[in-house]
Amino acid sequence: MSQLGNEQINANALIDTMVKRSRVAQSSLGKSDFIARCAALQAAAATIRAQSTAILDANEQDVARANANGVSHAFIDRLTLDETRIESMATGLETMIKLPDPVGAELARWQQPNGLDIARISTPLGVIGIIYESRPNVTIDAAGLCIIAGNAAILRGGSDSQLTASLLATIMGDGLETVDLPRDGVQMVPTTDREAVGAMLSAVGGIDVVIPRGGRSLVERVQTEARVPVFAHLEGICHIYIHKDADPEKARKITLNAKMRRTGICGAAETLLIDKSVAGNLLEIIVADLTEAGCALRGDVAAVSLVPKMTAAKEVDWYTEYLDSILSVRVVDDLDMAIAHIGKYGSSHTESIITESHHAAERFFAEVDSAIVMHNVSTQFADGGEFGMGAEIGIATGRLHARGPVGAAQLTSFKYVVRGNGQTRK
Repeated sequence: MSQLGNEQINANALIDTMVKRSRVAQSSLGKSDFIARCAALQAAAATIRAQSTAILDANEQDVARANANGVSHAFIDRLTLDETRIESMATGLETMIKLPDPVGAELARWQQPNGLDIARISTPLGVIGIIYESRPNVTIDAAGLCIIAGNAAILRGGSDSQLTASLLATIMGDGLETVDLPRDGVQMVPTTDREAVGAMLSAVGGIDVVIPRGGRSLVERVQTEARVPVFAHLEGICHIYIHKDADPEKARKITLNAKMRRTGICGAAETLLIDKSVAGNLLEIIVADLTEAGCALRGDVAAVSLVPKMTAAKEVDWYTEYLDSILSVRVVDDLDMAIAHIGKYGSSHTESIITESHHAAERFFAEVDSAIVMHNVSTQFADGGEFGMGAEIGIATGRLHARGPVGAAQLTSFKYVVRGNGQTRK
């Protein structure tokens, strides 16, 4: 049993009721006009701006409670909203509106020799469960992307962001009602009890896919217990690799940004690899840049020999997603060794090579099997909004269905439409 206020509730019964309401709402959303779905998002964006003070007040209470609980600085950064982040939520919704309708798109079409005309057409996935922790802005991104793709969303936020996330979910529901679409298209689970997560994960036939957005323990639980399909990444162990033909200034600028712009996001670099042929001249300069910005460095034997003020790295460091101002550093022999390191220690999220060699970049693209591979770019661009997708629910690192940023188009499936003229099969 879970506790909601002073009322005892059954988590399975609660989720079952929410799922039934979501399926009814999704039936309407899936058939709705794209213009209506866009209008719902536009109305929600306007309300976000109009209620920014109320959103900040709710968030201030969430942050105060989290600080009292002694959570990390990185966690507080992910939880905290300000005027800029609130405006980003509103503009994110408006960017989704500018994208093509992801529903009903003709993905492919061909004719068979017998005259059959076959088309593959995009369709909504259905009811999507999103389980997330500290980031309240996920509420808006997830709900907006689900709506624009004709899906219904069941949101289960973390206890630390409950006030903020609940208010934002209400705003999204209001946006749907503004254009006579069912507000049950966006529902927030009204309890933070872990039993509700279990009920969502076992809702076979009710929830079509679950997307976890949070730390390792949450994602591991979802991947272990889910009886419904999951889009997820376990960790963002992202690499910057400075090749022997790197432009030194690009290497400095990109490495600093990739690590320190925002250390608590999954696209932040966690390991720096650098070719030994340039490490002697370049590593000390890059370390100085990072140290000045407040970053702690953990290096292998070769790196520490070049920059003795670094802490010696342990084996566990290569596997660690710090989400903090810490970077592990390894000196590698060449491109082969860098690719091998990423293959062994990486999490298939995002990797970037810094080089002026076209051949090296193309080899890196071909041989590094991560969801996102980059050339002369900060890993902090691993974001659906930066990819022109409006927003994202997360970065999927699996190999089935969605991979990379999960935007509106990735929240669709497809069906085959076959047109004939009286054909029968022999």
